[in-house]
Amino acid sequence: MMMDDEDMTSSLVAGAEPFSADGGRTGVLLSHGFTGSPASMTPWAQQLAGLGHTVRVPRLPGHGTTWQDMNRTRWHDWYAEVDAALTDLHQTCDRVVVAGLSMGGCLALRLAEQRPDDVDALVLVNPAVNVNRFDVKLVPVLQWIVPAMPGIGNDIKKPGQDEVGYDKTPLKALASQLTMWKDVRAGLGRITQPLLLFRSVDDHVVDESSQAIILDGVSSTVKELVTLHDSFHVATLDNDAPLIFDRTAAFITEHVGAGAA
Repeated sequence: MMMDDEDMTSSLVAGAEPFSADGGRTGVLLSHGFTGSPASMTPWAQQLAGLGHTVRVPRLPGHGTTWQDMNRTRWHDWYAEVDAALTDLHQTCDRVVVAGLSMGGCLALRLAEQRPDDVDALVLVNPAVNVNRFDVKLVPVLQWIVPAMPGIGNDIKKPGQDEVGYDKTPLKALASQLTMWKDVRAGLGRITQPLLLFRSVDDHVVDESSQAIILDGVSSTVKELVTLHDSFHVATLDNDAPLIFDRTAAFITEHVGAGAA
């Protein structure tokens, strides 16, 4: 479900288009992060589609237009979009893997909590369910004083990459994300799916607290942690992207199944 009213007020930025590819009966749903866009996931999605998987990368409501548009959306809007994409994949797929970057990882976790029979495995890249920054802890109050803070986009080590995100962080939307984090943290114990988590050593957006919360909180018997030594936060566009793509493909084959019909 999209918030069409707000998205109709601004044009879609070039490069922020959603991605879709039809393939075999193993589906992969990939979610981009807060203030980002499908551009951060498209190369990964293209690689998975090339392996024969059916792939969807939705554009979360309020993203890919202006940060003012995003400030009129809330976490229920973003979750509804990935929830609808999961339902769409199950029209043609027997198994679905859900992957996410940053806040997209949080959305993936919530899908696993709420729809355990529809999510067969999880792949998370620098997932966010918590931050220890003092200014972020003040956001529930700051949102009523200022509309935005400096942006967090394009934390990428590799030159020439662009996740097509915003240069400001809309605070009402951020305050809503903090509420979602609390909701998802409370339900981590319900997650039993195989989990692959990639974590950048140098991440200037999400601190290490989320990794421990997730790995300690889920009930999955398969929990693989891969450390990324040559990437910043948006690792899906960074130097370690080939490692992420290859390890994900192997993980899907091992725990879910092949791609081509």
